[in-house]
Amino acid sequence: MKQILLVEDDLTYSRIVKTFLEKNGYAVETCVKVKDAQQTLATNSYDLIIADFRLPDGTGMELLQWSKSKFPATQVILITHYSDIRIAIKAMKLGAFEYITKPINPDELLATVKESLSAKSTEPSIPSSKPQKTSESKVAKSSYVVGSSAEAEKLEKHIQLVAPTDLSVLVLGETGTGKEFVSRRIHDLSTRKDGPFIAIDCGALPRELAGSELFGHVKGAFTGALDHKTGHFESAKGGTIFLDEIGNLSYEVQIQLLRAIQERTIRKIGGNKEIQIDVRIIAATNDNLIIQSGDGHFREDLYHRLNEFTLQAIPLRRRKEDLEDFAQQFLEESNDRLGKNVGGFTPEVWEIFLAYDWPGNLRELRNIIKRAVLLTAGGLVEKDALPSDLYEPSSQMASASFGNTSNSVMNEELPSPKDYKSKWVEQEKELIQKVLNDTKFNKSKTARILNMDRKTLYSKMEKYGLD
Repeated sequence: MKQILLVEDDLTYSRIVKTFLEKNGYAVETCVKVKDAQQTLATNSYDLIIADFRLPDGTGMELLQWSKSKFPATQVILITHYSDIRIAIKAMKLGAFEYITKPINPDELLATVKESLSAKSTEPSIPSSKPQKTSESKVAKSSYVVGSSAEAEKLEKHIQLVAPTDLSVLVLGETGTGKEFVSRRIHDLSTRKDGPFIAIDCGALPRELAGSELFGHVKGAFTGALDHKTGHFESAKGGTIFLDEIGNLSYEVQIQLLRAIQERTIRKIGGNKEIQIDVRIIAATNDNLIIQSGDGHFREDLYHRLNEFTLQAIPLRRRKEDLEDFAQQFLEESNDRLGKNVGGFTPEVWEIFLAYDWPGNLRELRNIIKRAVLLTAGGLVEKDALPSDLYEPSSQMASASFGNTSNSVMNEELPSPKDYKSKWVEQEKELIQKVLNDTKFNKSKTARILNMDRKTLYSKMEKYGLD
């Protein structure tokens, strides 16, 4: 029987979910705080964690990061209100299997639980000595949608231009814009298309294991290294390695990566033998690496090595002409995954889709369509199958404001990178100072509110003289 840990501070809600899951054949333990969950996980083994985002002593995001560093094979599902959608999307980048929104639909919950446990049974844990085959599991070759908008055609033209070369490519763009799909498209059109495409989410790699995952290790290199391990760079021989959220790599791993690019060789952790590598590197980020390099968090020389050619993934709000193509693609995927036969969307749903600004981009569209297909009993997706936040006036106003701000910035003459950095530093300092004052310099609480770890907060406080 699969073991599930439910972390929810609403006791009535927790009891309902626990009873429902137990009736469907799962063993469920419950707790109400992050600390309680950590203690429980340290003494018991679980296949899945279901955690509410808002908890009395922290957040589900904190529990996610902690559990992924300690128990990487355990899946995590985040429960969130729809207003937390951007946080939920970030959680998926950190390794969450999926997020579901309140109020929870029982069928959606059960389908997501089954899917997460099925995925767990086929995925090797991070410490495994066998290379992870991530190329086909995350992005199918046929999943890329070129689109017909002017920006989509420009992006495709640039992809066609750079794909046959062996240049390193940096793909920039907001969370959820399909940077991995763009990277896979480059690989499929390159001379390396018959080689492996290995995708690595650098944000989900446990800090202490990142070097081992990328470059491998020899037996006995560190506690727990019970056998030799082949790293992703060695496994990707003759193909492409995709490093998503490259800005999350530690400074030490950045040094190793720079050496691998320059010398075209790697050395396993604990080893002394140079291993030749033959890979093309495509990196992606939604961070400003120029600012990070100025702050000393990202090596400038590594940035220039990765940035031989830059592509910009397009936010969905700027390619509404392509919305129908993407929606149809995701509808077909959802029908296949859920065993349904939904034929399309009502005109009312299309009006909602076109009016919404999609802050979570393609990932948000895919999840909403998957949820809608699950809830649809007839032939077409109707308005009732959509989250109400998509069409309520309050959310529309927020979305419109977001979109208009974006457009106004696009039409103005942009300041220089130096001006951007100066304004960013000034605003960040003011924000940290305000939150510190509001929390009476409670650093743990401040770090939680600012959504950063305490080490980063201490570093910034020292930098800005806020001690």
